[in-house]
Amino acid sequence: MRPAIMEEVEALRGINSVKIKEASEAGKKVVGMYCVFSPQEIAMAADAITVTLCGTKQEPIEEAEKELPRNLCPLIKSSYGFAITDKCPYFYFSDVLLAETTCDGKKKMYELMEKLKPMHIMNLPQTATGEEALVFWKNEMNRFKDYLENQFGVQITEEKLRAAIKLMNRERVAMKKLHQLNAHKPAPISGMDMMLAQWLKGFNVDKEAGIELIERLIKEVEVQMEKGIYAFDENAPRILLTGCPIGSGSEKVLKILEESGASVVALENCTGYKGLDVLIDEEKEPILAIAEKYLSTPCSCMIPNHGRLDLIERLSKEYEVDGVVDLTWQACHTYNIESFTVKKFVKDTLNLPFIQVETDYSDSDEGQLKVRLEAFLESISNCSLAE
Repeated sequence: MRPAIMEEVEALRGINSVKIKEASEAGKKVVGMYCVFSPQEIAMAADAITVTLCGTKQEPIEEAEKELPRNLCPLIKSSYGFAITDKCPYFYFSDVLLAETTCDGKKKMYELMEKLKPMHIMNLPQTATGEEALVFWKNEMNRFKDYLENQFGVQITEEKLRAAIKLMNRERVAMKKLHQLNAHKPAPISGMDMMLAQWLKGFNVDKEAGIELIERLIKEVEVQMEKGIYAFDENAPRILLTGCPIGSGSEKVLKILEESGASVVALENCTGYKGLDVLIDEEKEPILAIAEKYLSTPCSCMIPNHGRLDLIERLSKEYEVDGVVDLTWQACHTYNIESFTVKKFVKDTLNLPFIQVETDYSDSDEGQLKVRLEAFLESISNCSLAE
């Protein structure tokens, strides 16, 4: 039984697209961001609204391919397509864009996109380990702070930074608690609803209202659990979905898994648990604390990226998963190459079934994916019966 409040969550799409227009017309500044590495707290301390701009739909890709190569990551093409077609209200009302050097494809896309709107690029260190990387990343935080102060004519004070940190930590705690409800067996929330709730938080114009909505959703789910109402029965294979980020429009693998009888209990990706795992230390100097938090993100663009394996292991054990599905977008080289390491770790260390799925946003391969994923789930069921 689906929680009734999910209808309110879904309605956020329409509500927030109106709110962002109203806020912009009232003089509120908007900062568009493309990555989980983007420090929302600094923009919020500049009294700006932060919105997520990563494209998750197939629709604008055809237009983007007039300038970008066809054999490029669909996330990049979708993001650029939305930018050049003006079909995304969040991009349209963004006063500045925050870009980051996570992958070569996005870096070159930003070269084209910076002709459309003012843009600040944060240079990410290539490793998350060592004092040198942290010093470098902290300096990038200060550069972004200086940029916004100059761009918006504001002063970002320590007090405002601490207030933004507290608010974002509250959002992370709420979203983490929602996600962790699925550690229960059977899972009380479908992976589709979990994905939607977490993806839509990136468009919340009113953070307080967004947190309050998630807290009400949690309470409703907890009441359903007390009544023995769950999204799946206890025999459904429990799946951890890892790999590239997904959102509304790019959820076909998640959808196929659940339509085939699986319960996707954990989303390790950027739009799932990855950005929620670590909170910002509210006792430390704000810029340093923000730098430490975001640098801890276990992204495949980092070398080495042991943190991802650690997170997969923790989630696999906490959520008692029966198998791991690694989703890679076509031409996403870092995740594609890292899949070999993840596969070896999942099979040899965690002793769990593993499958990698490489695809794009189109529906052209849905039939093939369905056959592969159903076979994967059947192999999990057969292993369970053998035990």
